Amino acid sequence: MKEVQEVAGRKNFGPNHALMTVPQPCVMIATWDKDHNPDVMMAAWAGQYDARQIVISLSKHKTTENLELTGAFTVSFADERTVAESDYFGLVSGNQAPDKVARAGFSVTPSPNVDAPIINEYPLTLECKVLSFEDGALIGEVVNMSADESILTDGKVDLAKLKPIVFDAAGVCYRAVGVVVGGAWEAGKAFTK
Repeated sequence: MKEVQEVAGRKNFGPNHALMTVPQPCVMIATWDKDHNPDVMMAAWAGQYDARQIVISLSKHKTTENLELTGAFTVSFADERTVAESDYFGLVSGNQAPDKVARAGFSVTPSPNVDAPIINEYPLTLECKVLSFEDGALIGEVVNMSADESILTDGKVDLAKLKPIVFDAAGVCYRAVGVVVGGAWEAGKAFTK
């Protein structure tokens, strides 16, 4: 590998640092295990892959075993209200605590669209079918998105009401999302004249 050259006038980190593209959404992946117990884990390396697809980077977990078993999962978004429970789901494996959903005081409803649980305490859920899972990249097709009325404004998901959290790898913390700072496809119009 070629030696990294420093960029003048900037702090240079080289390749050995926490990757920091932007803070990552804290997604909660829920699956059924072989005994139909709900399992949920937090993943911070996820994003929209296409109009109806999501991609999540996963190493070997109980969740990956469950994905192979059912071919389905749900994705919810950790929010300000659920920071402690969501962090717990990322800290503890379902192999060590098969009842971790109940331990956190959460409940589930079976998805009517895929073979996976919906975690009731998360107000926004994507119901997904596994399209592929190769080299640690899970790609899922979103077959339905459901949202609690409490996070909607004019029939659309309102991030100011959802208050999702993101993982800040540089600060090793969770941060809140929600403040509007400009209009998409609007703020840059001043430069088009």
